[in-house]
Amino acid sequence: MCGRFTLRTPAAELVEFLRLSDMPDWQPRYNIAPTQPIPVVRRSEPGANVLSLMQWGLIPSWSKDARIGSRMINARAETVSIKPSFRSAFKRRRCLIPADGFYEWQKTGAKTKQPFFMARKDGEPFAFAGLWERWDGGGESAIESCTIITTEANQLLKEIHHRMPVILAEEAYDVWLDPRHSTVEELGPLLAPSPAEDLCCVPIATTVNNPRNEGPKCLEPAGNNPGELNFSE
Repeated sequence: MCGRFTLRTPAAELVEFLRLSDMPDWQPRYNIAPTQPIPVVRRSEPGANVLSLMQWGLIPSWSKDARIGSRMINARAETVSIKPSFRSAFKRRRCLIPADGFYEWQKTGAKTKQPFFMARKDGEPFAFAGLWERWDGGGESAIESCTIITTEANQLLKEIHHRMPVILAEEAYDVWLDPRHSTVEELGPLLAPSPAEDLCCVPIATTVNNPRNEGPKCLEPAGNNPGELNFSE
């Protein structure tokens, strides 16, 4: 699954990386959690990429209750094209969710878990495959919301968790955002696990466990080794 991630990359770098039409109003985040507003990149009508903030946790347009979104933070790649909650968005409302790392927890005892931080070895940002929806709420204020697609874990991460977020290859961004592509045959191959050799996985302190905690302290290494994480391992 994917239940927490980071986006520490400065806004100016996001503009270049994602070919955005405007500079986003974004401050670096170290502990992005479900139900919070998160940055989402969509393809506008003229073909430009536009970044908006959406609630993390997809609310299907037909839902009667917005609270369903808290249970829809992830969509499984294997069923995303057929599950009623996601199939319409899979065809028409795909998006990129920029990130530069994500967290996962490994069970170490009956009541204990060790948090790990995953990132690219080169430290560069990337984009999760996402879907978005607009919920009008029967006369209430409209809510735009999103979900992150997950797939089976690669060789590096499967000892920690059996699922991982889909990290799209950069050359796949245009296809994923292009509404002219809508079939499983076209899009399914993009939803594979990212190569294990591209990522690193580092145990960190439990500061990140509390979603109210924010800032660089969330990335402190596990144990008595304060300082910067080593992203090359």
